[in-house]
Amino acid sequence: MSTLLIKKIHQLVTCDDEDRVLQNADIYCEDGFIKSIGTALDVTADEVIDGRHMLCYPGLVNTHHHLYQVFSRNLPQVQNMELFDWLKTLYEIWKGIDREIVYCSSALAMTELMKWGCTTAFDHHYVFPKAAGHLLIDEQFRAADALGMRFTASRGSMDLSKKDGGLPPDSVVQTVDEILEDSRRLAAEYHDASFGSMRTLALAPCSPFSVSGELMKQSALLARELGLRLHTHLAETKDEENYTLAHFGMKPYDYIESLGWTGSDVWYAHGIHFTDDELIRIAKSGSGVAHCPISNMKLASGVAKVPRMLELGIPVGLAVDGSASNDGSNLLEELRVGYLLHRLTSAEKAPSGYDMLKMATVGGAKLLGRGDIGHIAPGMAADMFLVDTRRAELVGAALDPKNMLATVGLKAPVDYAIINGRITIAHRRVITQDEASLARRGREAVARYLG
Repeated sequence: MSTLLIKKIHQLVTCDDEDRVLQNADIYCEDGFIKSIGTALDVTADEVIDGRHMLCYPGLVNTHHHLYQVFSRNLPQVQNMELFDWLKTLYEIWKGIDREIVYCSSALAMTELMKWGCTTAFDHHYVFPKAAGHLLIDEQFRAADALGMRFTASRGSMDLSKKDGGLPPDSVVQTVDEILEDSRRLAAEYHDASFGSMRTLALAPCSPFSVSGELMKQSALLARELGLRLHTHLAETKDEENYTLAHFGMKPYDYIESLGWTGSDVWYAHGIHFTDDELIRIAKSGSGVAHCPISNMKLASGVAKVPRMLELGIPVGLAVDGSASNDGSNLLEELRVGYLLHRLTSAEKAPSGYDMLKMATVGGAKLLGRGDIGHIAPGMAADMFLVDTRRAELVGAALDPKNMLATVGLKAPVDYAIINGRITIAHRRVITQDEASLARRGREAVARYLG
């Protein structure tokens, strides 16, 4: 049995249903779960963290990412492009990924996520070059295991190439049968639906302009047969809307609804251009939205109507999106930028800093269909992070810990991260992997990839 005790936490922001903030609290964990929370607990543990000057938060849950894009960040040729041209340009680079690129980019992006308080990562990988083989998602699980990251992979997919009227090149698309066969394989090998699971899988055809209606329908049928969740990009840009109107005679949400892609097992990335009527329908369906504010700003895609989504009760999570449109993997930065963006555009109707925190914790857990992460309470998975209030940049800033991460933000990584009861970040450094060696391996891989 592995045990962990965090003693005398200065302020513990639980993000529970009562929005409690506990003072001088101890947290005791056994075998990956929170066993008890109280004052001066009479327990001993294998590992002990002194929490006297710490703020403690639930681990953040990232709900949309493209980990492979960490090796195509900050490229000068795409800096001022919008989504469709950006994608067409980058597909010519992405068609060169292989297993080593996927492993290294996944490990390094997860490292960055973890250093900024993320304890559960979701990834949407949809590029499968024929030369790379079919084991790319396996490499992502391998990277997550090595780091100790709680991970939901998706078996993303594209079957609609340029010759069929889509955007991606022929070399990165697959047939519907190939996609479904590999989806079954991955589900059988990796998906673990148990409480506290470290590995889950979703099915995620890429977008209306890169997949066929048949792939969308068959993916939904298979996911519901296997008990998997469904994810796709939707309503990200006006170009997408024009595409679906031209090709299907319907706007994106009408199109996706016609294919059976609504319900409490479905969440969409972006959702910027939903109308109010569509938002009402989405709320009734139970579908959710992953909000990606920084990517949406960089690609000039627009501002999602998050205040209205929250008002209607639509489940909303926070996400960094792809590293090539962000250009990083920092969910705490996303939290703060999202807060400021909505203050600018919605004023008093904007979500508060604490609302943004709950979006990144409880909201993300709901999108992934998990009741074991997202808040801190006995019986929950032991996923959390700690921030030392004695940092120079936080002097005088920690009086309101519920809002601080959005209003003030963090200028350096978290002091501790704990995933499944295991310390993965200590003193702002990853301790589950040799970070320098991983970075060196990544540099060698990216030099070959972009060279």
